[in-house]
Amino acid sequence: MTIAPDKKIYFLTDFHLGAPDHANSLLREKKIVSFLESIRKDAAQIFILGDIFDFWYEYATAVPKGFVRLLGKLAELSDSGIQIHVFVGNHDMWMSGYFEKELNIPVYHHPKVFEWNEKRFFIGHGDGLGPGDHGYKFLKKIFRNPVCKWLFGILHPDWGIGLANYFSRKSREKTGDSDEHFLGEDKEWLIIYCKELLTTTHYDYFLFGHRHYPIDFPLSATSRYINVGDWIRNFSYAVFDGTEMYLLKWEVESK
Repeated sequence: MTIAPDKKIYFLTDFHLGAPDHANSLLREKKIVSFLESIRKDAAQIFILGDIFDFWYEYATAVPKGFVRLLGKLAELSDSGIQIHVFVGNHDMWMSGYFEKELNIPVYHHPKVFEWNEKRFFIGHGDGLGPGDHGYKFLKKIFRNPVCKWLFGILHPDWGIGLANYFSRKSREKTGDSDEHFLGEDKEWLIIYCKELLTTTHYDYFLFGHRHYPIDFPLSATSRYINVGDWIRNFSYAVFDGTEMYLLKWEVESK
C-alpha cells in the first residue's frame, strides 16, 4: 500500500482505561480523545496496539460500562473514512465482535505484518513473545481457551469484572517500577524476539506496546524496534510519514 504525501500512520497503545480508578481514568480518556481529534486532519490510518482497557469482556448482550468518549470518537473517525486497527492486549483479550460490528474496526488477536511505501512492519501488542515469562504464557493459553472464556461469561458481570479488576491491581503491584527504565539489550525480551525474527525475514520496523516504556532501538542498519510506550505516564506515540518513523510524546496535553 502507498501512503498519500500529505497523510501519516499513527500508532498508540496501553491506555488501561478503568485503572486505577474512575477519576484518573476519565482524565486520561479525555487526553486520548483530544489527541485523536488533533490527528484526524492528516491520519490515513490509526493503530491501537492493545490494552485500551484495563479489563474488557464482551457478554452476549452487554459490554462494560464507561469509556463512551473514546468509543464515540473512534466511531466518528471510522465513519469519516480513517481506517483504524486494534490489537488486543493481555488486559482486553476478550474482544469478540463489538468493535467490528459497532465501529467497523478490525481487531487482531495475533501480531500482523503490514507494508507501506515498500517498508515492512511487524505489529502486535507484545505480550507472551520472546524468552521467559513461562507462567504468563501458560495463563494466556488458559485465558484464550473458549471453555474458560465461556465459564467466565456465566458469572454475573459485577462478580466477573470485580474479580478481573482485583487481579489486574495485583499484576501492577507485582510489576512495580520495572517498566520505568530500559533494561538493556540482553534483557529486553522483545528486542531478543525481534532479533530472532530477523534471522529469517527482514522487517524495517517492529512496533509493540505492553512494555509501558517508549523505546526506539536500532536492531541493524535497516531495522528498528519501537515500543510505543503508554498513555499512563508517557503519553507517547509513533508516527510514520511515508518515509521516516518517529517516536514522540504529546507534550502539550500531557502536562
